[in-house]
Amino acid sequence: MGVSQRLKSRFRKFLQRPGTTVDLAPFSKRLPAIDAREEALRELDDEALTAAAGEASDFTEICAVGREAAQRALEQRPYDVQLLGAMALLSGKVAEMATGEGKTLTAVVAAYGHVRLGNGPVHVLTVNDYLARRDAEWMQPVYKLLGLSVGWVTETSTHEERREAYLADVTYVSVSEAGFDYLRDQLVTDVEDRVQRELATAIVDEADSILIDEARVPMVLAGSIATEADPVHDAAELVRELKAGKDYEVAEDGRSVAFTEAGLKKMEEQLGIDLYADDQVQQLSAVNVALHAEALLRRDVDYIVRNGSVELIDEMRGRVAQRRRWPDGLQAAVEAKEGLTATAEGEVLDTITVQAYIALYKTVCGMTATAVHVGEQLREYFKLEVAVIPSNAENIRDDEPDRIYSAHETRDEALVEEIKIAHEKGRPVLVGTLDVKASELLAKQLAAVGVPSNVLNAKNDAEEARIIAEAGALAAVTVSTQMAGRGVDIRLGGSDEADRDAVVELGGLYVIGAGRHDSRRVDDQLRGRAGRQGDPGGSVFFVSLEDELVTRHAGDILPASPRMDMDGVVHDEQVDYAVEHAQRVAEGVNHEIHRNTWRYSVVIEQQRVAMAERRERLLTSEVAAIMLLERSPEKAKELDEDVLSDAARAIALFHLDRLWVEHLAELSEVREGVHLRALGKLDPLDEFHRAAVPAFQKVLLEIEKRTIETFEETDFSEGWEPDRAKIVRPSATWTYLVHDNPFGSELDRLIAAVGRRLVGRSE
Repeated sequence: MGVSQRLKSRFRKFLQRPGTTVDLAPFSKRLPAIDAREEALRELDDEALTAAAGEASDFTEICAVGREAAQRALEQRPYDVQLLGAMALLSGKVAEMATGEGKTLTAVVAAYGHVRLGNGPVHVLTVNDYLARRDAEWMQPVYKLLGLSVGWVTETSTHEERREAYLADVTYVSVSEAGFDYLRDQLVTDVEDRVQRELATAIVDEADSILIDEARVPMVLAGSIATEADPVHDAAELVRELKAGKDYEVAEDGRSVAFTEAGLKKMEEQLGIDLYADDQVQQLSAVNVALHAEALLRRDVDYIVRNGSVELIDEMRGRVAQRRRWPDGLQAAVEAKEGLTATAEGEVLDTITVQAYIALYKTVCGMTATAVHVGEQLREYFKLEVAVIPSNAENIRDDEPDRIYSAHETRDEALVEEIKIAHEKGRPVLVGTLDVKASELLAKQLAAVGVPSNVLNAKNDAEEARIIAEAGALAAVTVSTQMAGRGVDIRLGGSDEADRDAVVELGGLYVIGAGRHDSRRVDDQLRGRAGRQGDPGGSVFFVSLEDELVTRHAGDILPASPRMDMDGVVHDEQVDYAVEHAQRVAEGVNHEIHRNTWRYSVVIEQQRVAMAERRERLLTSEVAAIMLLERSPEKAKELDEDVLSDAARAIALFHLDRLWVEHLAELSEVREGVHLRALGKLDPLDEFHRAAVPAFQKVLLEIEKRTIETFEETDFSEGWEPDRAKIVRPSATWTYLVHDNPFGSELDRLIAAVGRRLVGRSE
């Protein structure tokens, strides 16, 4: 069956659309040939189709076989636009595909194609464990028919399960788990202990979220060390008694806080010390970080407390950020604030950012519903181009202009009334809130007016699939913190579409945003939940001029008395501009943070690659033994060849790993203190590089020196065991992600505090 004239027309119009980064014409020209080949494949039985799948070698054959396999295995025939998306992925692009357009099936065709083109193994990187397992199990029948094996990895997977999953042709795994497995593989002392194979091709789901929003997040592998007393908990007890406005003041932007003279005096009296004495730097840092945790980090907004522990909330997804923590003592400070036992940070054995990990793959491609907005960043950091794929059916969603109110109270009243009216008609409503606290407050307000709702937020994300699946049911009201990466389609009439006709008659799913997010992409992802596959739908955002986004980034350009109607809705072009301006500024701030973080990490990642190559040689060759034969020939020749090989490898690997740990710690200290160089009118980035490069050269020389020293000091008279060389690796390791520190480094805060104190005293 050929491409319909209507679809051809839509393709032509779309190809002329300004802003499309990649020309889709070469892909769309293949569609008739794919249709013809698919028709021939229908005559084959399953065994013959699998045989044909093993011989496919070009885009046309790959797409035709992939489409026929999906039809047989799942009774889902990929649309032409899904094949366009698959070809974009096969070409190493980021495919922008609207919500509900079938990215999961598109990824299957692309993964199969990459394997056939010799780009395997393929890792499909997801945003969470749930999607990794669900998609792998869901698509397994298609892969089987294509003659490919598929596996999945989650946080609970054992070492053997991970190795087996990575041996598959296609592996579904969250980006954090894949990164942690890479870090663990970098510490093995036997090649057989690795779980991953080569990092060949990555298909990144929710590409903008992973490649941009999470790109600068470090994944950390830590080891157990003896811990010292924690001064933060004691400081937290004292800070809890302080009064806002009297003992400390929060800045207007809500992102910094400082003691007043009265507050500092009270703290010094309680502690019995001078906080600014030369020997009290650690205590000064502890009270400052405790104050930040107390005054600026909000429960049910920035974090939740669940099962006796603090769990951070991912602001981009509105859900718990698994195994993520704040650095610089903030984590311990929040735990102290909530009366919890401090969790150990341990010694950092290795760390890598999401961006650096993704860069290790030979081929990277991805898919998301919102890529164009970050097209320049994708090009800058990953050399990736965006291919905007048209929707299969025309989007008829009615996107209303924002309804802007002067105050929270007025906005919330109007919001509740709007939801109530839609609910009474039977129209399903999906409401997106900015944080957990707001979602729970709205649910209470709705209950007060007799409107029941399902709440989806960071506290109950395990139930998300069931809640989302029924969000399109007749009269359903769903309140969610964020919809990006939820991974479940909202079908009109409920998951069984029993009341589809009734919901269609009412206008389809009604999406309401309770405030603008810092990113337009997040708002667009929320809107995209309505109007799926040509369904009717509507969307509108309710904004307050008291929203943090507006006050922080556009408060200075808001008119003093904006024009508004009898319902309290603001109708003022200057206000409309201010709201849009605030969002653009917020995006710019985040982009600048990303760029600066990336600039500092470039040299570290270059050193990591060099160290990894050196480690690989030590692990897989006899280079360590050869070195000892050259540098310590008398002792080396006394040992059996196998003993020398094992001992040399173990000792050299131990010192390489140990020195890399020390180097990371040194760079961390340099990074935190380098801003002081700016006081001398020096460029902090240049100064960081000036310190990092020679430090690494010393590490390379020190590895060889320590290896020889340990070898010569080791007594081999009773055989070889690592204990004889005093090679002691951590007894336990664990992984976590470091949350972006919203308040700068600990030293930044300390400098600011000292500066304010000195200014205060001079006055």
